[in-house]
Amino acid sequence: MLTWLSYFQRFGQNFLRGAGVTLELTAVGLAIGFVLGLLLALARSYGPKWLQQLAGAYIAIFRGTPLLVQLFIIYYGLPEIGVAFSQSIAAYLALGLNSAAYEAEYLRGAINAIGAAQMQAGRSIGLSKWQTIGYVILPQALRLALPSWSNEPISLLKTTAIVFLIAVQDLMAEGKRAATATFDFVGVYLAVAVVYLVMVFVLDALLKFIERKTKIPGMDIETRR
Repeated sequence: MLTWLSYFQRFGQNFLRGAGVTLELTAVGLAIGFVLGLLLALARSYGPKWLQQLAGAYIAIFRGTPLLVQLFIIYYGLPEIGVAFSQSIAAYLALGLNSAAYEAEYLRGAINAIGAAQMQAGRSIGLSKWQTIGYVILPQALRLALPSWSNEPISLLKTTAIVFLIAVQDLMAEGKRAATATFDFVGVYLAVAVVYLVMVFVLDALLKFIERKTKIPGMDIETRR
């Protein structure tokens, strides 16, 4: 029987192809989540009461239900009302919409940590409310949010493993194909786990490097709470 290390030689190209799809899913899902999450955070922090409640409801629903259920609703449920997506688009949407709920809370915490004095300072020099948010508060908040937000890319990368259930050919799908071909499920999935581990280590190192370069000296969310 092949050892788990030998599977890199036999299935290495397949694993690399699947890892590329996994990274693509992570990047697209994270981008969708960041844009929507930022809008949700702004809505909860500065929007009218009805918009705050709407954003809060979105966050509660997507954080309170399993991602797998959300994925199946998008891919299998929406076609019943005439809205159909390909496997990849459904995966992007499910990952992005789910990630947005978590990213919104990271960003909202950072925005609130800036304090009202910054808003007052911006308004005192003639900036409008949204100019102050865009030019004064958000640049600081985004840097402040990075240490806690950096958990999300790593979590999302690992979470992408569920999309093989709708036939997206990611790393997990390639692993399942290799396991079915060899009937050595333990060996193959150990090899797949090593690939995930390498991607997580590299991503974690990159995020820590960015965090060091963008850190605001003497200022973080924990010390300001």
